[in-house]
Amino acid sequence: MMSSNLEISQAELNERLYECLSDKEWRLKNLYAITDKNARHIPFVPNWAQEDFYEVRHFLSLILKARQLGFTTGVDIDMLDDCLFISNLRCGIIAHNLKDAQTIFEDKIKYAYDNLDDDLKAAIPLLKDTDMTLKFANGSSISVSTSFRSGTLQRLHISEFAKICAKYPHRAKEIITGAIQAVTKGQYVTIESTAEGRSGKFWEMCKEAMDRLLAGLGFGPLDFKLFFYAWWEHPKYILTDAEAKESGIVFTPKDKEYFEQVEDECKTNLSYGQRAWYIAKRRLLGEDIKQEFPSTVDEAFEATIQGAYFSEQFKKIRREGRICAVPVLDSIPVNTYWDLGMNDLNTIWFVQTVGRERHVIDYHEASGEGFAYYAQVLDDKGYRYGEHHGPHDIKVRELGTGKSRKERALELGIAFETVPRIENKLDSIEAARTVLGECWFDEERTGDGVIHLENYRKEWNDNLGTYRSRPLHDKHANGADGFQTFATAVKDDQYGGRAWTKPVQKRRGWA
Repeated sequence: MMSSNLEISQAELNERLYECLSDKEWRLKNLYAITDKNARHIPFVPNWAQEDFYEVRHFLSLILKARQLGFTTGVDIDMLDDCLFISNLRCGIIAHNLKDAQTIFEDKIKYAYDNLDDDLKAAIPLLKDTDMTLKFANGSSISVSTSFRSGTLQRLHISEFAKICAKYPHRAKEIITGAIQAVTKGQYVTIESTAEGRSGKFWEMCKEAMDRLLAGLGFGPLDFKLFFYAWWEHPKYILTDAEAKESGIVFTPKDKEYFEQVEDECKTNLSYGQRAWYIAKRRLLGEDIKQEFPSTVDEAFEATIQGAYFSEQFKKIRREGRICAVPVLDSIPVNTYWDLGMNDLNTIWFVQTVGRERHVIDYHEASGEGFAYYAQVLDDKGYRYGEHHGPHDIKVRELGTGKSRKERALELGIAFETVPRIENKLDSIEAARTVLGECWFDEERTGDGVIHLENYRKEWNDNLGTYRSRPLHDKHANGADGFQTFATAVKDDQYGGRAWTKPVQKRRGWA
């Protein structure tokens, strides 16, 4: 029989239980169950990354992270907990596709609720369990979908937003203008994702948050704040000496240099075991390790973009340091290559050929401007121009004036050479891949153009779950098309050829 000094009255037990259930931290560490990677039933206990985020999160939070840190689980269990213990709360979770939405609902939300203590479920019973929605008797609800178009939300979690931006840009825009705007000020939006290159709304939002931080600005209730979790922060991403020896881990001089750079930039010390773990992972993932397990924020956004046409070429370009400060040589003419979008961006690439190298020294883009504007742009840059190359449709005559754009440009002193059309788009893309092997890009002046080239990718077919054999026509397409004008124009030249031997053409007034 229990001794009297250990006996607890029902009233005391109820009081202690009330105290525990009133403490969100206690609830998150004691009430919920999940399944692990081996499909085993285990209690949910927040890991180091989840706990850190719980403590420091902002009203509007961006989470950029390494793989397998459990943020989807952590954010969704936290959201379920809010639903159970706060009345009349409406919560939404957006997944990047229907399959992931169903998995989140079944494995994260419904499993956690179904495995609650029976007395607690009786106290907060379900009123609805259909269409990936749980609605509770206290008036709160939690739904998982691929979008939310209407209604007011108090909690919103968007999972793998960078993938949504890359594959479904129209849905990404809908999320920004619809779902996020449905969350009232002072409530919580959490966006978590691995990166998908320097493109899309996720990249833009992260960059804006980084710029605010670097400028010393604060984050108000309507500003997104960035939280980054690197692979080296994970206590389990490490090999023992024996495991490293068994794996045959060898560090090259470049590896040592890389780890020293990470230590210097991140103000951390990487152990032998951490370095060995990273090398072992890199063997399997190759260049994709930067996306899956980034060391820094900048590195995360260097990752290869799925479906990108020029990913292999830019891996080599970056590896060889061919994005750098490229000098403009006064003795060599600058040729320009254009894409003239009817209702989109007009783009211009500025190139000098130096021996067997193509020096891409500048890039310019604008929309809604006439040739007088572009003539002024050419004047202002002050280069000594050679030829100006326009796409095949520059010869098409306009109904209003009866003149072609080529003729109108000539009136302003811009004499275009017409680049023949390549009927198969894949052929011009292949021409661009070839010429990229000869290119050096000025890091500052061509920065926007390089972003377009790195993000030029195939269109995604959601019905078939694969990429189409045609480019996605987004904001990157015009810059890439202008570069293909360049690649097509020099395709048959032998390091200069026709394009570089004609007399230099100057507009009146050009230096």
